[in-house]
Amino acid sequence: MKNNSEIVDQIILLAKQQDISLSELARRVGMAKSAVSSYFNKTREFPLNRLTAFASALNVSPEELLGINLYPQNVYPLSQQTTKIPVLGTIACGAPIDAVENVDEYITVHSSTLPKGNLFYLVAKGDSMYPTIPDGAYVLIREQSEVEDGEIAAVLFENDTQATLKRVKKEAGIVLLLPDNSNYDPIITTKDNPVRIIGKAVQFFSNL
Repeated sequence: MKNNSEIVDQIILLAKQQDISLSELARRVGMAKSAVSSYFNKTREFPLNRLTAFASALNVSPEELLGINLYPQNVYPLSQQTTKIPVLGTIACGAPIDAVENVDEYITVHSSTLPKGNLFYLVAKGDSMYPTIPDGAYVLIREQSEVEDGEIAAVLFENDTQATLKRVKKEAGIVLLLPDNSNYDPIITTKDNPVRIIGKAVQFFSNL
């Protein structure tokens, strides 16, 4: 069974993985944001009588937060099943997206929080998608070759091995890649500057 500090660490991890902000978590458990922040900062002891509320807010069981295994013989409910998602660095030309040579690391995520499809993470670099996606955020991408107008996609330019995140806009046969940060200019793709959509951004988490 986990101690008080380990329970808080688990809550912080689950909130990050599910992209639940501090404000949203406080709202879900019916507490002041300042109170939840004090638990996260460990300036106040986490109240075990609120364990069930936090577990419900994070879509897990109280037993999971406590670290109690109620499921022998490796049989676990969905909330306790996990999936290893690759974090991609460079993307080798012609290789499958999640080929080993492309992977920098793996992140273990609770399966119940994941959408369907072939998934991978990209690390956002720079602030061109701020304030929607901050620099350094881990962005979950579902592999697909097309996205709807206005959706954020991971795109790869020809002869480049580093994917970038931009909002896709299709207009009169031209594909525009739009930053969310007004300090950056849109990118116009052409036959001389082709781009390939490799996936749709579906979630992200970042360090507090």
